[in-house]
Amino acid sequence: PRDTTAFNNPQLALEELNGSIVIDEIQRAPETFPYLRYQVDQNKKQKFLVLGSASRDLIRQSSESLAGRISYYELGGLNLINIGGDHFNSLWLRGGFPVSYLAESEMKSMLWREHYISSFLERDIPQLGIKIPPKTLRRFWTMLCHYHGQILNYSELAQSFGVSDMTIRSYIEILEGTFMIRTLQPWHDNLGKRLVKRPKLYIRDSGILHCLLTINNKRELLSHPRLGASWEGFALENIIHSIGKKSHEIYFWSTHSGAEVDLFWQHNGKNWAIEFKFQDAPSKTKSMSSALADLEISHMWVIYPGDKTYSIDSRITVTPLSSLPEKWNYS
Repeated sequence: PRDTTAFNNPQLALEELNGSIVIDEIQRAPETFPYLRYQVDQNKKQKFLVLGSASRDLIRQSSESLAGRISYYELGGLNLINIGGDHFNSLWLRGGFPVSYLAESEMKSMLWREHYISSFLERDIPQLGIKIPPKTLRRFWTMLCHYHGQILNYSELAQSFGVSDMTIRSYIEILEGTFMIRTLQPWHDNLGKRLVKRPKLYIRDSGILHCLLTINNKRELLSHPRLGASWEGFALENIIHSIGKKSHEIYFWSTHSGAEVDLFWQHNGKNWAIEFKFQDAPSKTKSMSSALADLEISHMWVIYPGDKTYSIDSRITVTPLSSLPEKWNYS
């Protein structure tokens, strides 16, 4: 409370400070951004680390006020590089929120996630100026769990939920803007093939996905019909962190004839791809061959839950998720 009161006069609170200055919960004081611009220009000894819940308005306000003076870092949850590959089953089940992952039992982890979802919907969403009843947004969020890993069909969702396409788009934008879901865009090129042009949808945290699907433990997860999709989403988030690409730099590729790759990106002027397989021993498929040829892929990795690395083609390597490198070898 003392700091909050002091921040009513930001110049007096900040002008005498030097070094690294951390301002948390910046979404509660967006009017501070114009002052930060002045302070950054006038005092070269100050550097600001600004933390807060993401929203489109907050990003817009900061970019307008601090153009040329600000960079953005998307802070995710725990990942396999943080905790080590030996613990990926627990991370997959519980998700990357630290309190959930470190809970004493599966029951306490699930309880924390339940409380987190409730507080997010009842407190965080209204604080961002979004006026949607919590029960409505939770029901929609739960519905999205059944589309996890699938191509988005706004009309189908709208019909199922009993609202308009535009309402569905606005709900998805809210959950995407607060980093709760990811929409992976399709890669378009000039191939003479009919390509899928709608995005794929993922719940970003596997623990939140499992909580909304009421999956309490590993046994229930392994027998659940969304097992493969859950694995794909969990592996996808860890891979994205590992390759160090931003959301607008990654894609999937799919044709109407069935050829596809789950993750596609460009690096050093070359094309690279990843397939996710929840199998004991993945092998080369016709879809992989089509992708290699059509996209001129330099190398493809097949990520699976096993423990051995092996090649199935001169340009395809099967790699355990638990062996993710901190830096990828693009040679």
